[in-house]
Amino acid sequence: MEEFKALVLEEDKQLHVRSRTIDDLPDGDVTIEVAYSSINYKDAIVGNQNQIVEQYPLVPGIDLSGTVVESKDPSFEKGQEVIVTSYALGTGHDGGYSQYARVPKEWVVPLPDGMTLKEAMILGTAGLTAGLSIKRLEDNSLTPDKGEVLVAGATGGVGSVAVNILSENGYSVTAATGKESEHDYLKKLGASSVIHRDEIMDTDGTPTRKKRWAGAVDPVGGNTLQYILTTLQNGGSVSTSGLVGGIQVSTTVMPFIGRGVNWLGIDSVTCPMPERKATWEKLAGEWKPSLLEDDMLNEVTLEEVPDVLEQILQGNVRGRTIVRLK
Repeated sequence: MEEFKALVLEEDKQLHVRSRTIDDLPDGDVTIEVAYSSINYKDAIVGNQNQIVEQYPLVPGIDLSGTVVESKDPSFEKGQEVIVTSYALGTGHDGGYSQYARVPKEWVVPLPDGMTLKEAMILGTAGLTAGLSIKRLEDNSLTPDKGEVLVAGATGGVGSVAVNILSENGYSVTAATGKESEHDYLKKLGASSVIHRDEIMDTDGTPTRKKRWAGAVDPVGGNTLQYILTTLQNGGSVSTSGLVGGIQVSTTVMPFIGRGVNWLGIDSVTCPMPERKATWEKLAGEWKPSLLEDDMLNEVTLEEVPDVLEQILQGNVRGRTIVRLK
């Protein structure tokens, strides 16, 4: 087979576009011609900060969608369209920033009906995480009639998708952002109101505040999560999936024993396959965001990825950025 291109994080801890062959691919059961990948905050941590990197050289990219070209497992056929996200992809196993990839069969999800390979990566890990977050909230009794739902970090990948899905399913969504210029964008996604992120940061350690949110999607963590916990309604829930605001959370037992709130952890990395497939099916159907190819989307080439990784660390990227490989 002819050579193909891949973005490689090498021993010098720099990213380089290199030519590779199929023989350079890691061990695995399913070989995939990659159509699209996507860019996530986690990819920036790997590619620019060289954190959570388990090996060098490494092809980053925690997401990919494409077409099976060879499979050792009969569950997948040549020509079948598939999705792969998370697990060790792009951290300890060559990932999606490559025109070909080879992965274990246990990581592969058949592309659901009603979804294209491009749409799958507009969603990617961010969309899967948003879907898992909303599912957990609804599993813990959140319904549109309960009241406002807060989405923190709303211009990011998880936040943008969550705002769009929630609003289209009857929820009144308040979006929080530090970007004054993005209020119109968030309103277009479906937010009923937009507030500044400083309004939802705990700066004084108050154990409980005025009740406001029926539920919250939190890809931020840190002081933002501390504030959310103190402002949930009785029985309200917050689903936490990120740490861009920090990993330290200081709280008291008061919201939990006084209001019965729920702090729900979202793990999209090792999410069990049945739940993973079910969430992708919902994202292809009743939860499919309406703005997949509108303002939410930015498309780049493999050569442009390093610059976008830098921008995402600086908080200068909104919505979803996908990488075209074909």
